[in-house]
Amino acid sequence: MSNIVLQFTKNNLSKVKSYYENYITKVPPNSLFLAKKNNVTIIAYKSGKVMFQGGQAQQEAEQWQAFVSDSIIAKPSVNDHQYQPPQALFHQAHIGTDEAGTGDYFGPITVSAVYLTEETLSILKAMGITDSKTLIDDRIAEFAKEIVKQKIPYTLLTLENAKYNKLQKKGWNQGKMKAMLHQHAIQKLLTKIGNSSLQGILIDQFCQPPSYIKHIKEEGLRLETNTFFMTKAESYSTSVAAASIIARAKFVKEMDHLSAEYGVTIPKGASSKVDQTAAYLIKKHGLEALANIAKTHFANTDKALRYVKKR
Repeated sequence: MSNIVLQFTKNNLSKVKSYYENYITKVPPNSLFLAKKNNVTIIAYKSGKVMFQGGQAQQEAEQWQAFVSDSIIAKPSVNDHQYQPPQALFHQAHIGTDEAGTGDYFGPITVSAVYLTEETLSILKAMGITDSKTLIDDRIAEFAKEIVKQKIPYTLLTLENAKYNKLQKKGWNQGKMKAMLHQHAIQKLLTKIGNSSLQGILIDQFCQPPSYIKHIKEEGLRLETNTFFMTKAESYSTSVAAASIIARAKFVKEMDHLSAEYGVTIPKGASSKVDQTAAYLIKKHGLEALANIAKTHFANTDKALRYVKKR
């Protein structure tokens, strides 16, 4: 599905609204209007941005080229592919997947897949389940416990640093590692839920679908029927949001274990604080110790070594 965004001046935005006046179906929060014309959804925002979505979005948007401001935004969306989920999926029984730890120097990568029915979806929504990136660690742990308490089917995989580094040296990039983790998590969950009602599978998109399919095909796996990809899927799908929380809770737990094992607070992320901690660990335990607790190909390793040489 195409996704085109154009930027209009305030004056020209009023012309757009007048043109689509008879096609307006509703006014979503923080927008001027939502209209539907020729199977294209048009959403206008107060900022002057107008989004055209649908198979004929490009043609619909082209008629406004003469009216757009100099700050035109007309590039294809990363979600501009045939694997975009239908809006109805967010309210139906489906599996959602997400991961944690991919941008962190220390700690493993964790991936979770969560299956929600229409009933359990409503329960988690009522609980306020949302993307883990918007929550503090304590709240993430509480939500994760609630998800388990509700006996919601899920799978959770952890790629430890030692194996991560071996795969990286073998030629696997992080995209392939994540693709394999997501796919294995999905397949394990499909086995767990058996013949339960399922309208689709939604993967929080970290690479273009063709790349994902290529990665798993190289290892003998295939994409399941009705698998969809979407960036920021956790903002739309409660299943993905729940998977985000399960994966993040596990990652945080693993980081706490590392801190306890090495007697120092192991920081998240990839900041200068991370570099300094890595330098401390190198001096105390040797460079080889990083292979078991960090993604050694990150630039943080070289930065840490520079810290060591300065001291």
